[in-house]
Amino acid sequence: MKCLRALPVVALAVACATGCAGRPSAPAADASSASLDPFVRSFRAIRPTVVLFTMNIPSDDKKRKGEFDEAYGSGVAVASGSWGTAILTVEHVIHDASKLRATLDDRRTVPAHVLAADATEDLALVEIAVPNRPIARLGASASIDPGTEVGLAGYPIPDAFDDEHLGERISVYAGRIASLRKDAIELDLPVVPGESGGPIFDASTAAVVGLAESRFDDEKAIGFGVPIEDAERFLREKLPLVKAHIIVP
Repeated sequence: MKCLRALPVVALAVACATGCAGRPSAPAADASSASLDPFVRSFRAIRPTVVLFTMNIPSDDKKRKGEFDEAYGSGVAVASGSWGTAILTVEHVIHDASKLRATLDDRRTVPAHVLAADATEDLALVEIAVPNRPIARLGASASIDPGTEVGLAGYPIPDAFDDEHLGERISVYAGRIASLRKDAIELDLPVVPGESGGPIFDASTAAVVGLAESRFDDEKAIGFGVPIEDAERFLREKLPLVKAHIIVP
């Protein structure tokens, strides 16, 4: 039986501001991309940084106590170097996870290791032994106005797409910032199971302004994200661990 990680439900290169090292998030614009719609150009920039997580979690079914279900989530690379790559996500995606794996570029799947997690802030940092990956650029949510167009990149209901033989591929959705609330970004688009932890990014600059986190059960059209400022504080504390902790394949 497959199940999605339940919602309570980015991703990100200001690596310099948070003390992380890595490759630039996007190549310099060329003639072929200069004429693209800004949203498409931004998605092209952030797409290589978005990761699908697959894992096993304890079953919620009381009749299946001691058994495990397959679960999913998304994340975004925020630091990379010769030591490997660090991926930011939300903590509830990887909570109690075993056999955690990360899929890169919709095709390459590798083992993943939880480096740090904070259940209170709902943030986690995951490491993979894949060096020199593209990383996303972190922006700021506090200065962004409601009504600003944003994108949400991630992997919605991966098992449903797989069951329909449609493949596991990254999806992107367009919407707007509805409101900046206390410790949350409100979106006018839903956060679908599987997208948790994916980046919410500025449609014109590709800068990540938050991480997809949750939606209302009674009104699924309203989504919420963790402000990127919360993630930056988490990274400033945890990124030294990235440099010190090197995974050996």
